[in-house]
Order: sequence, then C-alpha cells, then structure tokens
Amino acid sequence: MQKALNRAGRGNTRRKGQQSGRPYNRVGNRAPEGRGGATLDDVESRVLYIDAHLIVLNKPAGLAVHRGPKTPYSLEDWLPLLTFGFQRLPQPAHRLDRDTSGCLVLGRHPKAIRQLGLLFAEKAVKKTYWAVVEGHLPANEGTIEAPLRKISSKEAGWRMIAAADGETAVTHYRVLGKSQRRSWLELVPETGRTHQLRVHCATLGHPIAGDLQYGDGLTSGASMMLHAREVSLKLSEASKPVTVTAPPPPGMADALKACGWAGDEEQAEDMSDA
Repeated sequence: MQKALNRAGRGNTRRKGQQSGRPYNRVGNRAPEGRGGATLDDVESRVLYIDAHLIVLNKPAGLAVHRGPKTPYSLEDWLPLLTFGFQRLPQPAHRLDRDTSGCLVLGRHPKAIRQLGLLFAEKAVKKTYWAVVEGHLPANEGTIEAPLRKISSKEAGWRMIAAADGETAVTHYRVLGKSQRRSWLELVPETGRTHQLRVHCATLGHPIAGDLQYGDGLTSGASMMLHAREVSLKLSEASKPVTVTAPPPPGMADALKACGWAGDEEQAEDMSDA
C-alpha cells in the first residue's frame, strides 16, 4: 500500500499498517481473508489514498458496492480488511455501477461519512470519468441534457431511458482521442442519476464499449469500458483539497492506448522532464 500512497502523491503518507498513530498488525504468517477469498494484499493493492478520514479505492469492474440478490459478493466483504487499525468499518460515500471501475470514496468514521454524504449531495465533489465508446462523435466536446427515468418489466427487468418526463440529467463530454472505430471520452456528470453516463452515451448513438445493457457488449475480452478516473474533494473548510487519480484496468488501458493515450507512466516521465 505504501507504493500506492506514494504514487498518489497526496495526503498523509504513513508506514504500512500505521494509521492515525494506531498500529496495525497482521495475525499469523498469512494475510487475513475477507468473505469471498479476498486477501489483505488484494485489498491493499487497490488503495489509492488514505488519511484519518477517508479512503479512496480503485474499485475493480465486476465488484458491486452493495450486496444484493444478484451480487452476494460485494465491496461489503472487503470492509473488514479496510479498517487499518480503526475499530469501525469504513463505509462507501457514493455508488459506482458494478461494471464501472475506478475511484470510490469511503469514510473512515461516522463524522467523515456524514461530511462526505453532504458533499456528494451538494455536488461539491468533482468526478471525472473516462469511457471508450463505439464510433466517432461529430463534435469534440459538448453537453448532453437528457432527462432519465426508470422502466421495468417482468421479462426484461429494469433499465433507464431518456424521457421528457424523467429526472434532470446533465453530462459534459470531451473527446480525448480516437482509434479506427472508437473514441476516448472524458465525461463530467453534473448530476448523478443511475446509469446516467451509460444512457447518455447511448443516446448520442455512441454506446460505451462492452455495455451489455445499453450497447452491443463486445469488448474483445475486456469489461465495460467506463472508469472513474479522478475524484476531487475538500472534506471541510479547514482541510486540504484531495485529488486522486485511478489507473484504468488492463483491458481498457489497451483500448485507450489505441485511441492515443500515452499511459500514466509515460505521462509522469514527460512531466518530470519538463
């Protein structure tokens, strides 16, 4: 985890297992396991940022944030491995779709959880997503304003659709690169509706690659290519701003490179040479 913290380059970096001055000790020779077989090493490798109040994880695609009938294994099974010396379990401050990877913010104690909840409710947290979508957009940037509402049927289940009588939903987009048949987008949601980015991209006629529900689902072995790239917040007036960036998963990284992304390591080297 120390390497991950150094990579983030922000916040208070402490030695592995020591948070807020409280020691954290593993028991036995083997890292403890969470439900579903996740080990402490597995979970620690996903920690991008940690301080006394919050944790930012790079959530893998396919892991649901909350347990449900179709998701018996979820992030909830990781929480006992994310205490790092605290008595209480951390709690997620917002949601990411199961098939969306990237930055997920957790509060480490009740006050922080309340503060984070308020920040997300007041839209005081900036979230930036990357997506690889099918086809090429006619404009390099723009704003999608398409209200969304939920529909459901016994046969097909539920989904979100763009509808005039839906809830307001606004997404700003920018094209960052292109491959022969796909585009790499930066997406900044102004609102936080369920499946907003997925439906908005599909509404443009350019669904997210690998989206089984709103697109064709074909990704050549990768999962849905929607990634919570960056989160930026300030927990309180007295605290310093926190900005955390998550590297994309391998399959999506390959698609991004095909669209012109240089990769995080190459970009970091370019900045150090400047």
